[in-house]
Amino acid sequence: GEVAAQTAVDLIVRDLNPGAGDTENQVRRAIAAANNEIFRLAQSDIDSAGMACVLTVAVVHDDRVTIGHVGDSRLYLCWNGTLRKLTSDHSPVGELEDLGELTETEAMSHPRRNEVFRDVGSRERNATDADFIDVKSVPFHPSAALLLCSDGLSDSLTSTEIASIVETYSGDPGATAELLVQAANERGGNDNVSVVFVAGPEFIGANSPDMAYARVGHALPPMRTGRPRWERQLTRRLGLGR
Repeated sequence: GEVAAQTAVDLIVRDLNPGAGDTENQVRRAIAAANNEIFRLAQSDIDSAGMACVLTVAVVHDDRVTIGHVGDSRLYLCWNGTLRKLTSDHSPVGELEDLGELTETEAMSHPRRNEVFRDVGSRERNATDADFIDVKSVPFHPSAALLLCSDGLSDSLTSTEIASIVETYSGDPGATAELLVQAANERGGNDNVSVVFVAGPEFIGANSPDMAYARVGHALPPMRTGRPRWERQLTRRLGLGR
């Protein structure tokens, strides 16, 4: 899986050229090329037989973001204080959650949550295969942010918990990503936790220090003991305790 994922990253970065032609077609072709190279490598090396990965690609161009998605990694849009999932998990559990037949917490603990029915690399594919790549393009406002993550994050933290950390953002995307990874690891870290956080130039968290300083006349509650380390760190960043 690690080899497959790195191969996908290398080839997609190489093949994408935002602004030169149709971005959606570029995303499809780049993912398909990565898929077929992973499959070729798996056929030529017995130690790599059966390798595959899942992926989510986001290309920000002008005032839009074009998304390519295969599997159960996720892309969230953070805007106006809400966290909205823009991708659909290609998994039996993910489908049941999207249909409302499982709650978020039920899906997070479901014994089949790691199963997927789409992947990159298990067999040869064409860019136009109907049951392969989901591609969409949506507006991207300067005051919005994007969060891409592996299921190691979304299986550990609820969307509400993810949003509460994202809303502390105040200019350092790496720090926000680190807080998310740390929070997931403190919940057990049973799977790889990969996070990419990309903020528009006007995005600022509703609970960031900059926003907190703008609010006056509110008492700051004392910090409770027994909180996990990520929550204590988040609290200190907000100036809500020592």
